[in-house]
Amino acid sequence: MKSVIAVTAVLALLSFSGIVQADITIETVAIGDAGNAAELSGVGAGGTGPDRLCGAVSYSYRMGCFEVTTAQYTEFLNAAAKSDSYGLYDARMTDTGSERPGCNIQRMGTAGEYTYSVGNEWANRPVNYISYWDACRFANWLHNGQGNGDTETGAYTLNGYTGTDGREIVRNPDAQWFLPNEDEWYKAAYYKGNSDAAGFWDYPTCSDSTPSNLAESTDSLNIANFYQDGYAIGEPFWRSTVGEFSNSPSSYGTFDQGGNLWEWIDGVMENRATVERVLRGGSYANYADSLLASQRGNANPADSDSGLVGFRVAAPVPEPSSIIALLGGLAGMFGLRRRK
Repeated sequence: MKSVIAVTAVLALLSFSGIVQADITIETVAIGDAGNAAELSGVGAGGTGPDRLCGAVSYSYRMGCFEVTTAQYTEFLNAAAKSDSYGLYDARMTDTGSERPGCNIQRMGTAGEYTYSVGNEWANRPVNYISYWDACRFANWLHNGQGNGDTETGAYTLNGYTGTDGREIVRNPDAQWFLPNEDEWYKAAYYKGNSDAAGFWDYPTCSDSTPSNLAESTDSLNIANFYQDGYAIGEPFWRSTVGEFSNSPSSYGTFDQGGNLWEWIDGVMENRATVERVLRGGSYANYADSLLASQRGNANPADSDSGLVGFRVAAPVPEPSSIIALLGGLAGMFGLRRRK
């Protein structure tokens, strides 16, 4: 929590100074234990896809505590989709009455003057009907300071790309916000932590036992939003509010990496005619085995057709020298002087 407070304080200073317009706050947690070993994931572990080693990350980084919410994405649309040249809004987001509903984002006005809103009861649930490129553009917008920040360059160099391949589009080295790659996502979800040789849980709720989907037990351990003899949440929402299962985080303190919505991963699967992107974590409409570390999915990156897919973002750990230099620069701007 101390690190979250520190980041919030720096953002507040930046916003006050006029350097950055901070419209939304993405709460993150530090993922440490750099240099941890991977584990076997896939068919050899009783899962899907070819055997592969997952979860080894040689550096520290920060992971979003929660999936990106409908309220956060609505702010993004109001800033970046007045004309919506890249289809950041999907009309199915409006739907609230089906078994695969949208997230109740309503669009008003005409092209060039579009505005967006969301009802309060939907605001803190994860956004859905999102393509991989929508998620990349959100990350670019965060990277570029929100507000009028560019969606086409920054974390990813898109330059208008919305196609079905895009394997050459990769995270830029200086990305300040980005979609986690599979190792980063996997480690944040399943690693036990507190050592670079701690090993991995089977489920992202600090457990090797199948979670419960009893939503009325939100104060219990090992709870997730998935399908098991019925839906955990049910209509009209189907999706829980992010972090609702407050006693069921990962070891590092992320929530809902199992269930709620599948999440886009910065990873490519080229085993089909189209080049697809990786999905992780399962959804409210999938059985518990979709939450397992050994399971993964995949989808066309241009496809926002699934109401079962959302995303979360990650960030690098700032170098201490960068923070000191930043604060020093702000002190100079405001005429602050060290007391002698």
